[in-house]
Amino acid sequence: MATSSKPLDGLTVLDLSRVLAGPWATQHLADLGARVIKVERPGVGDDTRRWGPPFVPAPDGAPGDATYFHCCNRGKRSIGIDFTRPEGAAVLRRLAARADVLIENHKVGSLQRYGLDYAALRELNPRLIYCSITGFGQTGPYADRPGYDALIQAMGGLMSVTGEPDGAPGGGPQKVGVAVVDLLAGMYALSSVLAALLGRTTTGLGTHIDISLLDVQVAMLANQASAWLLAGTLPQRWGTGHPSIVPYQAFACADGHVMLAIGNDGQFHAFCEAAGAAHLAADPRYRNNRGRVEHRGTLVPALTQILRGKRREEWIALGEAHGFPCGPINTIDQVFADPQVQARGMVTTLHGKRDEVRSVSSPMRFDGISALSPVPPPALGDSTEEVLGELGYSTAEIAALRASAVL
Repeated sequence: MATSSKPLDGLTVLDLSRVLAGPWATQHLADLGARVIKVERPGVGDDTRRWGPPFVPAPDGAPGDATYFHCCNRGKRSIGIDFTRPEGAAVLRRLAARADVLIENHKVGSLQRYGLDYAALRELNPRLIYCSITGFGQTGPYADRPGYDALIQAMGGLMSVTGEPDGAPGGGPQKVGVAVVDLLAGMYALSSVLAALLGRTTTGLGTHIDISLLDVQVAMLANQASAWLLAGTLPQRWGTGHPSIVPYQAFACADGHVMLAIGNDGQFHAFCEAAGAAHLAADPRYRNNRGRVEHRGTLVPALTQILRGKRREEWIALGEAHGFPCGPINTIDQVFADPQVQARGMVTTLHGKRDEVRSVSSPMRFDGISALSPVPPPALGDSTEEVLGELGYSTAEIAALRASAVL
């Protein structure tokens, strides 16, 4: 990919989503070159602008938007429009008539009353790709329910396999430390939109994409779902361990913890050699992974005693020297201090009209170049006049809309 162009240059995305799943998808579309217009309520904006502390200081030193908002809104222009008013809905219909993609995460059927549903906008723009992201999808008995990430982690089975086992210290279900269902829903939305854009090159027509957080979570069960569907085995919680691979978990060492991620028999034998525990590799119970899983009750305690005998850096060095996966359990500050993370350029500074902010870089790379929009997240409504002017609204018309509180 040439530095002067990106895969989605020339495409316009109308972003009617808020919080995380939808904005995560549209941020990646912006990284890939799309022109993303974020629609927000005037004077209020996306809920996540207020999801703090922490907040990003404004140029005048006052608290600005929450850092949460900054994680998923780079590369966008913000327009403040009250589309519950007929004049505001009319503005969005004019935008949708020119857009390639629209992403929304409103309650099922709620946009229909404003003429902003897929059926209405398809009449204006048959090429429009319209992506709806909801908790439970457009159909089914739960379609009208609101859905948030933690609720879906619980209902979709993720919390039943996350956390320490019942009876262990701290045992019980846990949610994942980031909103993983929202994030994966955003990525499924991104993949679906890209597939629809490719399909449109043949058909010339758009489509309605239906992304359900619950569907995404059920699909994410992956090997855990297969264990139940194909073998009738009900998965359980294993803490940092793995239901089908041993040893594959965190261990305490002399000065902290390491993650030992042994993926095959050769790596297990290499670990045993490095640890001075050749007797474990020679034990018939532990020679292959199936045996190690069946006998984890005796193997893990033995490994626990061995791992306590050396410091964290010693185990990591042995892993590198002998070819078995072993790494630290980093805090977030340690992640960004890691030389590999730094070498990959995973932190960048975005320069905007008002200030500059640091951001996590996009992991998508084309010919060695990160697909990252250099534009920081927008201030609420910072592009309203500009976008309306591009639509053909006169200065007087924009002033009238602002005077009537539509903008």
